[in-house]
Amino acid sequence: MMKHTAVRLSTRIALDINLTETYKTAGLGSAALASALPKHIETGLFIGGEFVKSRSGKTFTTEDPATGKPICEVQEAHEEDVNDAVQAANDAFYGEWGATGGYHRSRLMNKLADLMERNAGELAALESLDNGKAVGDSAAADIPLAIAYFRYFAGWADKALTGLTTEVSGPGTGYTGRNHFNSYTRMEPVGPVGQIIPWNFPLLMLAWKLAPVLATGCTTVVKTAEQTPLSALKLAELIQEAGFPKGTVNILSGFGDKTQDGKLGPGVAMCRHKGLNKIAFTGSTSVGQAIMVEAAKSNLKQVTLELGGKSPNIVFADADLDLAIQGAHLGLFFNQGQSCCAGSRLFVEASVYDEFVEKCSKEVQARVVGGAFTEGVHHGPQISAEQLQKIRGLIANGKKSGAELVTGGDQRTGDGYFVDPTIFANVSTDSQIWNEEIFGPVMCIRKFDSIDQVIAEANDTDYGLASAVWSTNTNKLHHVISKLQAGTVWVNCYNTLDAAAPFGGYKMSGIGREGGQYALSNYTRVKQVTQALSKVF
Repeated sequence: MMKHTAVRLSTRIALDINLTETYKTAGLGSAALASALPKHIETGLFIGGEFVKSRSGKTFTTEDPATGKPICEVQEAHEEDVNDAVQAANDAFYGEWGATGGYHRSRLMNKLADLMERNAGELAALESLDNGKAVGDSAAADIPLAIAYFRYFAGWADKALTGLTTEVSGPGTGYTGRNHFNSYTRMEPVGPVGQIIPWNFPLLMLAWKLAPVLATGCTTVVKTAEQTPLSALKLAELIQEAGFPKGTVNILSGFGDKTQDGKLGPGVAMCRHKGLNKIAFTGSTSVGQAIMVEAAKSNLKQVTLELGGKSPNIVFADADLDLAIQGAHLGLFFNQGQSCCAGSRLFVEASVYDEFVEKCSKEVQARVVGGAFTEGVHHGPQISAEQLQKIRGLIANGKKSGAELVTGGDQRTGDGYFVDPTIFANVSTDSQIWNEEIFGPVMCIRKFDSIDQVIAEANDTDYGLASAVWSTNTNKLHHVISKLQAGTVWVNCYNTLDAAAPFGGYKMSGIGREGGQYALSNYTRVKQVTQALSKVF
Protein backbone atom coordinates (compact mmCIF):
# COMPACT_ATOMS: atom_id res chain seq x y z
CA MET A 1 0.00 0.00 0.00
CA MET A 2 1.02 3.59 -0.53
CA LYS A 3 2.53 5.73 2.20
CA HIS A 4 0.20 7.65 4.50
CA THR A 5 0.30 11.20 3.14
CA ALA A 6 -2.98 12.73 4.33
CA VAL A 7 -3.24 16.49 4.71
CA ARG A 8 -4.33 17.75 8.13
CA LEU A 9 -6.50 20.82 8.63
CA SER A 10 -4.22 21.86 11.49
CA THR A 11 -1.64 22.77 8.81
CA ARG A 12 -4.17 25.15 7.22
CA ILE A 13 -4.30 27.77 9.95
CA ALA A 14 -5.28 30.62 7.64
CA LEU A 15 -8.23 28.60 6.33
CA ASP A 16 -9.57 28.05 9.85
CA ILE A 17 -9.19 31.73 10.73
CA ASN A 18 -10.81 32.93 7.53
CA LEU A 19 -13.70 30.51 7.93
CA THR A 20 -14.35 31.72 11.47
CA GLU A 21 -14.22 35.35 10.37
CA THR A 22 -16.68 34.62 7.56
CA TYR A 23 -19.19 33.21 10.01
CA LYS A 24 -18.62 36.08 12.44
CA THR A 25 -19.28 38.65 9.72
CA ALA A 26 -22.40 36.84 8.57
CA GLY A 27 -23.68 36.46 12.13
CA LEU A 28 -23.71 32.70 11.86
CA GLY A 29 -22.33 31.73 15.26
CA SER A 30 -18.54 31.87 15.02
CA ALA A 31 -18.07 30.81 18.65
CA ALA A 32 -19.98 27.56 18.17
CA LEU A 33 -18.12 26.87 14.94
CA ALA A 34 -14.71 27.44 16.47
CA SER A 35 -15.38 25.26 19.52
CA ALA A 36 -17.16 22.34 17.85
CA LEU A 37 -15.08 21.67 14.77
CA PRO A 38 -12.09 19.34 15.12
CA LYS A 39 -8.67 20.89 14.94
CA HIS A 40 -7.61 18.49 12.21
CA ILE A 41 -9.08 15.94 9.87
CA GLU A 42 -7.65 13.49 7.40
CA THR A 43 -8.38 14.38 3.78
CA GLY A 44 -6.81 11.37 2.06
CA LEU A 45 -8.32 8.25 0.57
CA PHE A 46 -8.77 5.56 3.23
CA ILE A 47 -7.39 2.39 1.62
CA GLY A 48 -6.05 -0.69 3.37
CA GLY A 49 -6.34 0.93 6.78
CA GLU A 50 -4.24 3.98 5.83
CA PHE A 51 -4.92 7.49 4.53
CA VAL A 52 -3.17 7.95 1.21
CA LYS A 53 -2.93 10.43 -1.62
CA SER A 54 -4.79 9.60 -4.82
CA ARG A 55 -2.56 8.01 -7.45
CA SER A 56 -3.23 10.97 -9.74
CA GLY A 57 -2.35 13.45 -7.00
CA LYS A 58 -5.50 15.38 -7.82
CA THR A 59 -7.82 16.95 -5.25
CA PHE A 60 -11.22 18.62 -5.27
CA THR A 61 -12.83 21.30 -3.15
CA THR A 62 -15.58 20.72 -0.63
CA GLU A 63 -17.47 23.86 0.21
CA ASP A 64 -19.71 25.31 2.90
CA PRO A 65 -23.22 25.62 1.42
CA ALA A 66 -24.08 28.39 3.90
CA THR A 67 -21.48 30.66 2.32
CA GLY A 68 -20.55 28.99 -0.97
CA LYS A 69 -16.90 29.25 0.07
CA PRO A 70 -14.28 26.47 0.17
CA ILE A 71 -13.69 24.45 3.34
CA CYS A 72 -10.69 22.43 2.18
CA GLU A 73 -9.22 20.27 -0.55
CA VAL A 74 -9.84 16.51 -0.47
CA GLN A 75 -8.04 13.77 -2.38
CA GLU A 76 -9.96 12.78 -5.52
CA ALA A 77 -10.30 9.06 -6.28
CA HIS A 78 -9.78 7.74 -9.81
CA GLU A 79 -10.16 4.25 -11.28
CA GLU A 80 -6.64 3.29 -10.15
CA ASP A 81 -7.59 4.11 -6.57
CA VAL A 82 -10.71 1.96 -6.89
CA ASN A 83 -8.48 -0.92 -7.98
CA ASP A 84 -6.32 -0.43 -4.87
CA ALA A 85 -9.35 -0.30 -2.59
CA VAL A 86 -10.96 -3.40 -4.13
CA GLN A 87 -7.71 -5.31 -3.71
CA ALA A 88 -7.54 -4.24 -0.07
CA ALA A 89 -11.15 -5.32 0.50
CA ASN A 90 -10.48 -8.72 -1.06
CA ASP A 91 -7.30 -9.20 0.96
CA ALA A 92 -9.24 -8.49 4.16
CA PHE A 93 -12.21 -10.68 3.25
CA TYR A 94 -10.06 -13.68 2.31
CA GLY A 95 -7.71 -12.90 5.19
CA GLU A 96 -8.04 -11.56 8.72
CA TRP A 97 -11.54 -10.07 8.63
CA GLY A 98 -13.02 -13.09 6.87
CA ALA A 99 -11.70 -15.28 9.67
CA THR A 100 -13.08 -13.04 12.43
CA GLY A 101 -16.04 -14.56 14.27
CA GLY A 102 -19.32 -12.84 15.03
CA TYR A 103 -18.55 -12.27 18.70
CA HIS A 104 -15.40 -10.33 17.87
CA ARG A 105 -17.09 -8.46 15.01
CA SER A 106 -19.71 -7.34 17.51
CA ARG A 107 -17.07 -6.12 19.97
CA LEU A 108 -15.35 -4.07 17.28
CA MET A 109 -18.63 -2.56 16.13
CA ASN A 110 -19.55 -1.55 19.67
CA LYS A 111 -16.08 -0.10 20.14
CA LEU A 112 -16.62 1.99 17.02
CA ALA A 113 -19.97 3.15 18.41
CA ASP A 114 -18.23 4.12 21.66
CA LEU A 115 -15.69 6.18 19.72
CA MET A 116 -18.48 7.86 17.77
CA GLU A 117 -20.17 8.83 21.03
CA ARG A 118 -16.89 10.23 22.33
CA ASN A 119 -16.52 12.28 19.14
CA ALA A 120 -20.20 13.09 18.62
CA GLY A 121 -19.66 16.85 18.80
CA GLU A 122 -16.98 16.81 16.13
CA LEU A 123 -19.03 14.54 13.89
CA ALA A 124 -22.10 16.79 14.21
CA ALA A 125 -20.08 19.94 13.50
CA LEU A 126 -18.41 18.44 10.44
CA GLU A 127 -21.72 17.15 9.14
CA SER A 128 -23.33 20.56 9.46
CA LEU A 129 -20.36 22.46 8.04
CA ASP A 130 -20.17 20.24 4.97
CA ASN A 131 -23.91 19.65 4.45
CA GLY A 132 -25.42 22.90 5.78
CA LYS A 133 -28.04 21.38 8.07
CA ALA A 134 -28.60 22.95 11.49
CA VAL A 135 -26.02 21.64 13.93
CA GLY A 136 -28.82 20.95 16.40
CA ASP A 137 -30.38 18.52 13.92
CA SER A 138 -27.04 16.80 13.33
CA ALA A 139 -26.45 16.49 17.07
CA ALA A 140 -29.98 15.35 17.94
CA ALA A 141 -30.79 13.12 14.96
CA ASP A 142 -28.07 12.24 12.46
CA ILE A 143 -25.26 11.28 14.83
CA PRO A 144 -27.31 9.41 17.48
CA LEU A 145 -29.15 7.46 14.77
CA ALA A 146 -25.87 6.54 13.08
CA ILE A 147 -24.50 5.27 16.39
CA ALA A 148 -27.71 3.33 17.02
CA TYR A 149 -27.33 1.51 13.72
CA PHE A 150 -23.89 0.23 14.68
CA ARG A 151 -25.19 -0.83 18.10
CA TYR A 152 -28.22 -2.59 16.62
CA PHE A 153 -26.29 -4.53 13.99
CA ALA A 154 -23.54 -5.35 16.47
CA GLY A 155 -26.24 -7.42 18.17
CA TRP A 156 -26.75 -9.35 14.94
CA ALA A 157 -23.08 -10.06 14.29
CA ASP A 158 -23.06 -13.45 16.03
CA LYS A 159 -26.50 -14.39 14.66
CA ALA A 160 -26.54 -13.10 11.08
CA LEU A 161 -24.89 -16.19 9.60
CA THR A 162 -27.17 -18.72 11.29
CA GLY A 163 -28.50 -21.40 8.91
CA LEU A 164 -31.25 -24.01 9.13
CA THR A 165 -31.37 -27.79 9.40
CA THR A 166 -33.79 -29.29 6.87
CA GLU A 167 -35.37 -32.71 6.47
CA VAL A 168 -34.61 -34.29 3.07
CA SER A 169 -36.92 -37.23 2.38
CA GLY A 170 -38.88 -36.46 -0.79
CA PRO A 171 -39.18 -38.44 -4.03
CA GLY A 172 -35.97 -36.98 -5.41
CA THR A 173 -33.87 -38.63 -2.69
CA GLY A 174 -34.67 -42.27 -3.47
CA TYR A 175 -35.61 -42.91 0.16
CA THR A 176 -38.77 -42.71 2.24
CA GLY A 177 -37.13 -42.56 5.64
CA ARG A 178 -35.96 -39.51 7.60
CA ASN A 179 -32.38 -40.35 8.52
CA HIS A 180 -30.58 -40.96 5.25
CA PHE A 181 -29.25 -37.40 4.82
CA ASN A 182 -27.78 -34.63 6.89
CA SER A 183 -29.11 -31.49 5.19
CA TYR A 184 -28.62 -27.90 6.25
CA THR A 185 -28.10 -24.38 4.95
CA ARG A 186 -25.14 -22.10 5.51
CA MET A 187 -25.60 -18.33 5.53
CA GLU A 188 -22.42 -16.84 4.14
CA PRO A 189 -21.28 -13.25 3.61
CA VAL A 190 -21.61 -12.10 0.03
CA GLY A 191 -17.97 -10.96 0.06
CA PRO A 192 -16.39 -7.63 -0.89
CA VAL A 193 -19.04 -5.05 -1.77
CA GLY A 194 -19.25 -1.51 -3.11
CA GLN A 195 -21.41 1.13 -1.47
CA ILE A 196 -22.25 4.59 -2.81
CA ILE A 197 -23.47 7.17 -0.29
CA PRO A 198 -25.62 10.29 -0.88
CA TRP A 199 -25.05 13.83 0.38
CA ASN A 200 -28.31 14.50 2.23
CA PHE A 201 -27.53 12.41 5.34
CA PRO A 202 -23.86 11.58 4.78
CA LEU A 203 -22.91 9.88 8.05
CA LEU A 204 -26.30 8.32 8.73
CA MET A 205 -26.53 6.79 5.26
CA LEU A 206 -22.98 5.51 5.67
CA ALA A 207 -24.05 3.81 8.91
CA TRP A 208 -27.11 2.32 7.18
CA LYS A 209 -24.79 0.72 4.63
CA LEU A 210 -21.76 -0.07 6.73
CA ALA A 211 -23.32 -1.60 9.86
CA PRO A 212 -24.92 -4.67 8.17
CA VAL A 213 -21.73 -5.17 6.12
CA LEU A 214 -19.66 -5.47 9.29
CA ALA A 215 -22.27 -7.59 11.05
CA THR A 216 -22.31 -10.17 8.24
CA GLY A 217 -18.52 -10.30 7.84
CA CYS A 218 -18.31 -8.61 4.44
CA THR A 219 -15.75 -5.99 3.46
CA THR A 220 -16.49 -2.80 1.58
CA VAL A 221 -15.33 -0.04 -0.70
CA VAL A 222 -17.36 3.10 0.01
CA LYS A 223 -17.64 6.12 -2.27
CA THR A 224 -18.96 9.20 -0.51
CA ALA A 225 -20.75 12.06 -2.26
CA GLU A 226 -18.37 14.67 -3.62
CA GLN A 227 -20.38 17.39 -1.86
CA THR A 228 -19.97 15.89 1.64
CA PRO A 229 -16.82 13.82 2.23
CA LEU A 230 -15.73 15.11 5.65
CA SER A 231 -17.78 13.19 8.25
CA ALA A 232 -16.95 9.88 6.53
CA LEU A 233 -13.25 10.71 6.70
CA LYS A 234 -13.61 11.37 10.42
CA LEU A 235 -15.37 8.02 10.77
CA ALA A 236 -12.46 6.39 8.93
CA GLU A 237 -10.15 7.75 11.63
CA LEU A 238 -12.36 6.11 14.26
CA ILE A 239 -12.45 2.82 12.31
CA GLN A 240 -8.68 2.92 12.31
CA GLU A 241 -8.60 3.66 16.05
CA ALA A 242 -11.12 0.90 16.83
CA GLY A 243 -8.72 -1.68 15.40
CA PHE A 244 -10.62 -3.16 12.46
CA PRO A 245 -8.32 -5.25 10.27
CA LYS A 246 -6.80 -3.25 7.43
CA GLY A 247 -8.91 -3.28 4.29
CA THR A 248 -12.17 -4.15 6.04
CA VAL A 249 -13.51 -0.69 5.26
CA ASN A 250 -12.12 1.49 2.46
CA ILE A 251 -13.48 4.99 1.89
CA LEU A 252 -13.00 6.96 -1.31
CA SER A 253 -13.86 10.62 -1.89
CA GLY A 254 -14.72 11.59 -5.43
CA PHE A 255 -17.22 11.84 -8.24
CA GLY A 256 -19.59 9.30 -9.74
CA ASP A 257 -19.42 8.87 -13.50
CA LYS A 258 -16.57 11.21 -14.46
CA THR A 259 -13.59 12.67 -12.64
CA GLN A 260 -12.81 16.38 -12.88
CA ASP A 261 -10.38 15.66 -15.72
CA GLY A 262 -12.96 13.65 -17.67
CA LYS A 263 -11.73 10.15 -16.86
CA LEU A 264 -13.81 7.23 -15.61
CA GLY A 265 -15.25 8.14 -12.22
CA PRO A 266 -14.88 5.94 -9.13
CA GLY A 267 -18.63 5.31 -8.91
CA VAL A 268 -18.81 3.72 -12.36
CA ALA A 269 -15.47 1.97 -11.81
CA MET A 270 -16.86 0.30 -8.70
CA CYS A 271 -19.99 -0.85 -10.54
CA ARG A 272 -17.84 -2.38 -13.29
CA HIS A 273 -15.18 -3.95 -11.07
CA LYS A 274 -15.32 -7.73 -11.01
CA GLY A 275 -13.62 -7.81 -7.62
CA LEU A 276 -16.84 -6.60 -5.99
CA ASN A 277 -19.79 -8.97 -5.62
CA LYS A 278 -22.45 -6.40 -4.83
CA ILE A 279 -23.31 -2.71 -5.16
CA ALA A 280 -25.54 -0.84 -2.72
CA PHE A 281 -26.64 2.68 -3.62
CA THR A 282 -28.76 5.45 -2.16
CA GLY A 283 -29.64 8.33 -4.48
CA SER A 284 -31.72 9.27 -7.49
CA THR A 285 -33.75 6.78 -9.49
CA SER A 286 -32.00 7.66 -12.75
CA VAL A 287 -28.56 6.92 -11.29
CA GLY A 288 -29.94 3.72 -9.72
CA GLN A 289 -31.05 2.54 -13.15
CA ALA A 290 -27.59 3.26 -14.59
CA ILE A 291 -25.97 1.34 -11.72
CA MET A 292 -28.11 -1.71 -12.45
CA VAL A 293 -26.96 -1.69 -16.07
CA GLU A 294 -23.28 -1.40 -15.17
CA ALA A 295 -23.54 -4.06 -12.45
CA ALA A 296 -25.25 -6.48 -14.83
CA LYS A 297 -22.73 -5.93 -17.62
CA SER A 298 -19.73 -6.66 -15.39
CA ASN A 299 -20.16 -9.74 -13.18
CA LEU A 300 -23.93 -9.62 -12.57
CA LYS A 301 -23.45 -8.05 -9.15
CA GLN A 302 -26.23 -8.19 -6.63
CA VAL A 303 -27.78 -4.74 -6.29
CA THR A 304 -29.77 -2.99 -3.58
CA LEU A 305 -31.13 0.46 -4.27
CA GLU A 306 -32.77 3.06 -2.03
CA LEU A 307 -34.00 5.63 -4.52
CA GLY A 308 -36.25 8.62 -4.98
CA GLY A 309 -39.74 9.28 -3.75
CA LYS A 310 -42.78 11.51 -4.06
CA SER A 311 -44.46 10.39 -0.89
CA PRO A 312 -48.15 10.97 -0.19
CA ASN A 313 -49.13 12.38 3.22
CA ILE A 314 -52.88 11.96 3.77
CA VAL A 315 -54.82 13.95 6.38
CA PHE A 316 -58.43 12.99 7.08
CA ALA A 317 -60.90 15.38 8.68
CA ASP A 318 -61.10 13.30 11.85
CA ALA A 319 -57.34 13.57 12.49
CA ASP A 320 -55.77 15.59 15.28
CA LEU A 321 -55.22 18.56 12.98
CA ASP A 322 -52.53 20.31 15.00
CA LEU A 323 -50.56 17.06 15.28
CA ALA A 324 -50.96 16.42 11.55
CA ILE A 325 -49.69 19.93 10.75
CA GLN A 326 -46.61 19.35 12.88
CA GLY A 327 -46.09 16.00 11.17
CA ALA A 328 -46.51 17.50 7.70
CA HIS A 329 -44.05 20.24 8.61
CA LEU A 330 -41.46 17.71 9.82
CA GLY A 331 -42.20 15.36 6.94
CA LEU A 332 -41.39 17.94 4.28
CA PHE A 333 -39.10 20.64 5.66
CA PHE A 334 -36.74 18.55 7.77
CA ASN A 335 -33.26 18.69 6.25
CA GLN A 336 -34.42 21.52 3.94
CA GLY A 337 -36.67 19.07 2.10
CA GLN A 338 -33.62 17.10 0.99
CA SER A 339 -35.01 13.71 1.93
CA CYS A 340 -36.03 10.81 -0.29
CA CYS A 341 -39.07 10.12 1.89
CA ALA A 342 -40.25 13.73 2.16
CA GLY A 343 -44.03 14.03 2.30
CA SER A 344 -44.11 16.30 -0.71
CA ARG A 345 -47.64 15.41 -1.89
CA LEU A 346 -49.95 16.47 0.92
CA PHE A 347 -53.62 15.42 0.65
CA VAL A 348 -56.10 17.12 2.98
CA GLU A 349 -59.79 16.25 3.24
CA ALA A 350 -61.96 19.03 1.84
CA SER A 351 -63.88 19.89 5.03
CA VAL A 352 -60.68 20.88 6.90
CA TYR A 353 -58.61 21.96 3.90
CA ASP A 354 -58.76 25.74 4.34
CA GLU A 355 -58.07 25.56 8.06
CA PHE A 356 -55.16 23.21 7.49
CA VAL A 357 -53.54 25.39 4.80
CA GLU A 358 -53.85 28.53 6.94
CA LYS A 359 -52.33 26.93 10.04
CA CYS A 360 -49.63 25.18 8.05
CA SER A 361 -48.65 28.47 6.41
CA LYS A 362 -48.21 30.14 9.80
CA GLU A 363 -46.05 27.24 10.95
CA VAL A 364 -43.83 27.52 7.90
CA GLN A 365 -43.50 31.30 8.16
CA ALA A 366 -42.18 30.88 11.71
CA ARG A 367 -39.41 28.59 10.51
CA VAL A 368 -35.99 30.23 11.14
CA VAL A 369 -33.67 30.09 8.12
CA GLY A 370 -29.92 30.54 8.50
CA GLY A 371 -26.49 29.02 8.78
CA ALA A 372 -25.87 25.72 10.49
CA PHE A 373 -24.30 27.19 13.61
CA THR A 374 -26.76 30.01 14.28
CA GLU A 375 -28.70 29.70 17.52
CA GLY A 376 -32.35 28.80 16.92
CA VAL A 377 -32.03 27.94 13.23
CA HIS A 378 -34.33 25.22 11.92
CA HIS A 379 -33.63 25.49 8.23
CA GLY A 380 -30.24 25.67 6.53
CA PRO A 381 -29.11 26.08 2.92
CA GLN A 382 -29.56 23.64 0.07
CA ILE A 383 -26.51 21.51 -0.65
CA SER A 384 -25.16 23.27 -3.75
CA ALA A 385 -25.65 25.92 -6.40
CA GLU A 386 -26.82 23.20 -8.79
CA GLN A 387 -29.52 22.00 -6.40
CA LEU A 388 -30.56 25.59 -5.68
CA GLN A 389 -31.09 26.28 -9.37
CA LYS A 390 -33.12 23.11 -9.82
CA ILE A 391 -35.44 24.04 -6.95
CA ARG A 392 -35.83 27.63 -8.17
CA GLY A 393 -36.74 26.31 -11.62
CA LEU A 394 -39.41 24.02 -10.21
CA ILE A 395 -40.84 26.81 -8.04
CA ALA A 396 -41.06 29.03 -11.13
CA ASN A 397 -42.81 26.21 -12.96
CA GLY A 398 -45.23 25.82 -10.05
CA LYS A 399 -46.15 29.49 -10.26
CA LYS A 400 -46.84 29.17 -14.00
CA SER A 401 -48.89 25.98 -13.55
CA GLY A 402 -51.73 27.80 -11.81
CA ALA A 403 -51.01 26.47 -8.31
CA GLU A 404 -51.59 28.96 -5.49
CA LEU A 405 -48.33 30.17 -3.91
CA VAL A 406 -49.28 30.43 -0.23
CA THR A 407 -45.90 31.38 1.19
CA GLY A 408 -42.22 31.40 0.29
CA GLY A 409 -40.99 30.84 -3.22
CA ASP A 410 -37.99 33.11 -3.03
CA GLN A 411 -34.22 32.71 -2.89
CA ARG A 412 -32.52 34.42 0.03
CA THR A 413 -30.18 37.28 -0.84
CA GLY A 414 -26.49 37.14 0.03
CA ASP A 415 -24.09 34.23 0.15
CA GLY A 416 -25.05 30.61 0.36
CA TYR A 417 -27.72 28.43 -1.23
CA PHE A 418 -30.84 29.39 0.72
CA VAL A 419 -34.45 28.95 -0.38
CA ASP A 420 -37.40 30.12 1.70
CA PRO A 421 -39.71 27.28 2.81
CA THR A 422 -42.50 27.23 0.25
CA ILE A 423 -46.12 26.08 0.12
CA PHE A 424 -48.24 25.64 -2.99
CA ALA A 425 -51.97 24.92 -2.56
CA ASN A 426 -54.59 23.67 -5.02
CA VAL A 427 -51.90 21.87 -6.97
CA SER A 428 -52.99 20.01 -10.11
CA THR A 429 -52.12 16.34 -10.44
CA ASP A 430 -50.64 16.94 -13.89
CA SER A 431 -48.25 19.69 -12.77
CA GLN A 432 -44.49 19.18 -12.69
CA ILE A 433 -44.18 20.11 -9.00
CA TRP A 434 -46.74 17.43 -8.12
CA ASN A 435 -45.05 14.65 -10.06
CA GLU A 436 -41.31 15.37 -9.99
CA GLU A 437 -39.10 14.83 -6.96
CA ILE A 438 -38.05 18.37 -6.01
CA PHE A 439 -35.67 17.45 -3.18
CA GLY A 440 -36.16 20.86 -1.63
CA PRO A 441 -38.42 22.80 0.77
CA VAL A 442 -41.54 22.88 -1.44
CA MET A 443 -44.81 21.55 -0.01
CA CYS A 444 -47.62 20.79 -2.47
CA ILE A 445 -51.14 20.54 -1.01
CA ARG A 446 -54.25 19.16 -2.65
CA LYS A 447 -57.77 18.56 -1.29
CA PHE A 448 -59.73 15.33 -1.62
CA ASP A 449 -63.36 14.32 -1.11
CA SER A 450 -63.34 10.53 -0.75
CA ILE A 451 -61.18 7.61 0.34
CA ASP A 452 -61.25 6.06 -3.12
CA GLN A 453 -60.10 9.35 -4.69
CA VAL A 454 -57.19 9.87 -2.32
CA ILE A 455 -55.97 6.27 -2.59
CA ALA A 456 -56.03 6.44 -6.40
CA GLU A 457 -54.19 9.77 -6.50
CA ALA A 458 -51.70 8.74 -3.82
CA ASN A 459 -50.73 5.66 -5.85
CA ASP A 460 -50.63 7.55 -9.15
CA THR A 461 -46.84 7.88 -9.21
CA ASP A 462 -43.80 5.95 -10.37
CA TYR A 463 -42.47 6.07 -6.82
CA GLY A 464 -43.38 4.09 -3.72
CA LEU A 465 -40.93 4.84 -0.94
CA ALA A 466 -42.96 6.18 1.97
CA SER A 467 -46.40 7.47 2.93
CA ALA A 468 -48.39 8.64 5.94
CA VAL A 469 -52.01 8.62 7.07
CA TRP A 470 -53.59 10.79 9.77
CA SER A 471 -56.92 9.72 11.28
CA THR A 472 -58.50 8.57 14.53
CA ASN A 473 -60.64 5.95 12.77
CA THR A 474 -58.89 2.58 13.04
CA ASN A 475 -60.96 0.86 10.36
CA LYS A 476 -60.29 3.68 7.92
CA LEU A 477 -56.57 3.63 8.73
CA HIS A 478 -56.17 -0.09 8.11
CA HIS A 479 -58.12 0.09 4.86
CA VAL A 480 -55.85 2.84 3.54
CA ILE A 481 -52.69 1.11 4.81
CA SER A 482 -53.60 -2.01 2.84
CA LYS A 483 -54.10 -0.03 -0.36
CA LEU A 484 -51.07 2.28 -0.36
CA GLN A 485 -48.25 1.20 -2.67
CA ALA A 486 -45.33 2.20 -0.49
CA GLY A 487 -42.60 0.47 1.48
CA THR A 488 -43.35 2.48 4.62
CA VAL A 489 -46.64 3.75 5.99
CA TRP A 490 -46.47 6.08 8.98
CA VAL A 491 -49.70 6.36 10.95
CA ASN A 492 -50.27 9.60 12.88
CA CYS A 493 -46.55 10.33 12.68
CA TYR A 494 -43.87 11.05 10.09
CA ASN A 495 -40.14 10.37 9.70
CA THR A 496 -40.18 7.87 12.56
CA LEU A 497 -37.04 5.87 11.78
CA ASP A 498 -35.27 3.23 13.83
CA ALA A 499 -32.42 0.80 13.25
CA ALA A 500 -34.81 -2.10 13.87
CA ALA A 501 -37.38 -0.94 11.29
CA PRO A 502 -36.83 -1.88 7.62
CA PHE A 503 -36.89 0.95 5.10
CA GLY A 504 -37.14 0.72 1.32
CA GLY A 505 -39.43 1.24 -1.60
CA TYR A 506 -41.94 -0.17 -4.01
CA LYS A 507 -41.87 0.47 -7.75
CA MET A 508 -39.10 2.85 -8.88
CA SER A 509 -38.13 3.75 -5.33
CA GLY A 510 -35.73 0.86 -5.07
CA ILE A 511 -34.85 -2.76 -4.41
CA GLY A 512 -34.23 -4.28 -0.99
CA ARG A 513 -34.51 -2.94 2.54
CA GLU A 514 -32.22 -0.97 4.82
CA GLY A 515 -32.50 -1.45 8.57
CA GLY A 516 -33.79 -4.29 10.71
CA GLN A 517 -33.27 -7.99 10.20
CA TYR A 518 -34.26 -7.64 6.54
CA ALA A 519 -31.07 -5.68 5.78
CA LEU A 520 -28.93 -8.73 6.58
CA SER A 521 -30.23 -10.50 3.46
CA ASN A 522 -28.61 -7.76 1.36
CA TYR A 523 -25.17 -8.98 2.40
CA THR A 524 -25.60 -12.75 2.79
CA ARG A 525 -26.22 -15.69 0.48
CA VAL A 526 -27.52 -19.18 1.10
CA LYS A 527 -25.53 -22.35 0.52
CA GLN A 528 -27.39 -25.65 0.65
CA VAL A 529 -25.44 -28.66 1.97
CA THR A 530 -26.73 -32.27 1.71
CA GLN A 531 -24.63 -35.15 3.02
CA ALA A 532 -25.61 -38.78 2.39
CA LEU A 533 -25.65 -40.92 5.55
CA SER A 534 -27.07 -44.14 4.09
CA LYS A 535 -23.70 -45.74 3.52
CA VAL A 536 -21.50 -46.02 6.56
CA PHE A 537 -17.83 -45.52 5.63
